[in-house]
Amino acid sequence: MENTPGPLAGRKEWTALGVLMLPLLLVSMDVSILYFAIPYISQDLEPSATQQLWILDMYGFVLAGLLIVMGSLGDRIGRRTLVLAGAAVFGAASVAAAYAHSAEVLIAVRALLGLGGAALMPSTLALIRNLFHDAKQRGKAVTLWTGVMTAGISLGPVVSGLLLEHFWWGSVFLINLPAMALLLVLVPFLVPETATTAGGRFDLISAALSLGALLAVIYGIKEWARHGYEPLPALCVLVGLVLGAVFVRRQKRIAHPMIDLGLLGRRSFGGPVLADLLAMFATVGMAVFFTQYLQSVVGLSPLTAALWSLVPAAGVAVMAPTGAALAQRIDRAYVMAGGFLVAACGFLWLAQLGTDSPLWVALVGGAVYAGGLVAAMTLANELALGAAPPERAGSAAAVLESGQELGGALGMAILGSVGAAVYSRDMADALPPGTPHADAVRETLGGASAVAEGLPSASADALLTAARDAFTHGLGIAAIGAAVVMVCAGVFSVALLRGVAGRTPSTPPSPDPHRPPAPVS
Repeated sequence: MENTPGPLAGRKEWTALGVLMLPLLLVSMDVSILYFAIPYISQDLEPSATQQLWILDMYGFVLAGLLIVMGSLGDRIGRRTLVLAGAAVFGAASVAAAYAHSAEVLIAVRALLGLGGAALMPSTLALIRNLFHDAKQRGKAVTLWTGVMTAGISLGPVVSGLLLEHFWWGSVFLINLPAMALLLVLVPFLVPETATTAGGRFDLISAALSLGALLAVIYGIKEWARHGYEPLPALCVLVGLVLGAVFVRRQKRIAHPMIDLGLLGRRSFGGPVLADLLAMFATVGMAVFFTQYLQSVVGLSPLTAALWSLVPAAGVAVMAPTGAALAQRIDRAYVMAGGFLVAACGFLWLAQLGTDSPLWVALVGGAVYAGGLVAAMTLANELALGAAPPERAGSAAAVLESGQELGGALGMAILGSVGAAVYSRDMADALPPGTPHADAVRETLGGASAVAEGLPSASADALLTAARDAFTHGLGIAAIGAAVVMVCAGVFSVALLRGVAGRTPSTPPSPDPHRPPAPVS
C-alpha cells in the first residue's frame, strides 16, 4: 500500500471544506424535504395525482441522470467553476420553486434544482481530492462528506416539519438561499480552481446517452416498485439498458471518453462502486419501512417520527470515525467487510420487531445498521477517490454517486416488492369475506388505515391490527433480505479489495491500447 504522506492541509482548506459541505447538505435534503410539504402544495396548487408524483420525483430523476454528465463537465471546465454555476442555478431555482404558481411550473423548477444539484454533488467530492493531499486528512474529509450526505436525507423531513409549523410551503425552498449565497462569496477565495487537463471536447452524444440510460432505468425501477409489474416500467428499464450498452460501446471507441472504463475495471475503483451500490440498496430499501413503522405501527406523528429517526445518527457518529481509525492499522477491505456485517446484525435485529415492540428496539436496530453502512461507505468513497487520477476526479465521483442512486432505486424496488408481497399475502389470508374496499386494504397499510376510518370501532380495530401485523411481517422479511445482501457485500469487499485497499495510484491509468487515436464524431 502507498502511505507516503502529502503536504498537510491548513485552516484555509478545512474552512473551504466546511463551506462546500453546506450545499451538499442542502442538495441531499432536497431529496426528502417535500415529504411533509406536499399536502400544503396540493391544497394550494391543486396538482393531479400524476403531477404530485412528478413534483416529488423530478428532482431525484434529473439529479441522478446528470451526475455523470456534470462530473465529466467539471473535469473539463474546472470543478470550482462548476460548483459556482451549480450554486447559482440551485439558488435561482429555489426562489422560483418557492413562488411557483402552478404544478407545471413547480415540476419544471424541480428539474432545474436537479440540474444545480448534479453540478454540485460530484464537484464537492472531487474538490476534496485537490484540497487534501495527505491520505489521512483526505480520509477524515471523506468521512465528513459521507456523513453530511447521509444526514441530509434524514434531516429533510425534520427541517420541513419545523418550517411548516411557522411558514408557508415555499419556505422549504428558501432555506437554500443563505448557504448558496455564502458559497458564491467564499468559494472563489477559499477553493483553488482545478487544472482542466481532461482532454477533448465535451461529447454531447455521450451525455445524451448517459442521461437517457440512467433516467429510463431509475424511472422504470421506481415505477415497478410503486405499482408492481407493468409493461411501461419494464420497457423503460429495457430501453435504459440498451442506451447504457450503446454508451459503454461509445466510451470504448472515442479518444476522450466521459467515463474511463479502464479505471472502472480496476479493483480499487470498481470494487468501491459496487460496495456503495449495495450499501445504498439496503439504506434506501429499508428507509421506507422504518419511517412507516414509526408512523403507522408505533403511532407517532410525522414530525415526531422524523425527529426519532435521527437517533440512528448516533451509530454513525461512533462507527464512521472508528472505521477510519481501524483502516489505518488493518487492510480496509476487512474493515469495510466488518461494517457490512455490523449492518447485517442491525437488519437482523429489526427482523425481530413486532407491533408491540418498544420504540427503543427499532431505534437500536436503526443505529446499528446505519453506523455499519456509513463506516463501509466512507472507506469505499475514500478508496475510490484515491484511486482516480486527479484530472478525472470529477467523473470518478459522478460514477460513484450514480452507483449510489441506482442502488437506492434497486433497493426501493426489490426490498419494497418483497415487503409488499408479504403484506398482501398475509392480508389476503386475514380478511374476512365481504370486507369493503378489499383491494385497497390488501395493497398497503395506508390503504387499510383509510378504509378503517369508515368502519365501526370493533371492525376498524381488527382490520388495523391485522394490517399492522402484516406490515411488520413484511418489514421483517425485507430486513432479512437486506442482511443477506450485506453479508454478500462483506464477502465481495474482501474478495475484490483485499491487498489493494488503501493504495493510491500516483499515475493515471494506462491508455486503452484498442482505443483509436481520433475521436468518433
